[in-house]
Amino acid sequence: MENSIIENIKELKKFKKRNFEESIEVGINLKDVDMADPKNRINEEIILPAGRGRDIKVAVIASEEMRQKAKNADFLYSIEDLNNFSDDKRSFKKVVKGIDFFVAESTIMGNVGKNLGIILGPRGKMPKPLPPGQDPTPLIENLKKSVRARSKDKVTFHVPVGTKSMKNEDLYTNLNTVMKRIISHLDKGKGNIASAYIKSTMSKAITINLGDIE
Repeated sequence: MENSIIENIKELKKFKKRNFEESIEVGINLKDVDMADPKNRINEEIILPAGRGRDIKVAVIASEEMRQKAKNADFLYSIEDLNNFSDDKRSFKKVVKGIDFFVAESTIMGNVGKNLGIILGPRGKMPKPLPPGQDPTPLIENLKKSVRARSKDKVTFHVPVGTKSMKNEDLYTNLNTVMKRIISHLDKGKGNIASAYIKSTMSKAITINLGDIE
């Protein structure tokens, strides 16, 4: 018998097609979790085995030597750029909107946090530190397949698992990976999840059976 979550995904894809690529996300409703306590909040970056299904933008802030190595980055910023952003935070906010993940050479992380943390922190986009001399390529590749799972102080939150054009099996693999990671952070595991559902950008929600998470 086919996994019922894959059947749910098939059902989701039958909804009206839109003239753009819709994302698919899983919604999670927690229960019996005190979200006022920061240690109980979900704040994870999860690598999706089947990828995101869309282009993920990664920016690197680093020395000239490091920028030369970051061939697969979408944006490259120098130390001078960092200082300019610090002086013009309004412009930097516009830059941040178009970037999914930041990477910064570890030697300048303190500078980034001090001057731009007020913008990057609340958006969950503080850079990943990269030791001087290390090849940034693998980190950037992983980030391009990653999603953020952030509950903040809410019992309901959403995590992208792919796009509507992806194969059903790939979407299930991604969803299963996300759910297992969330469950592993809950004291009672699945017992702390009231319900979960999947939906596309413009569709209604379809409840999934937690028993189908492997």
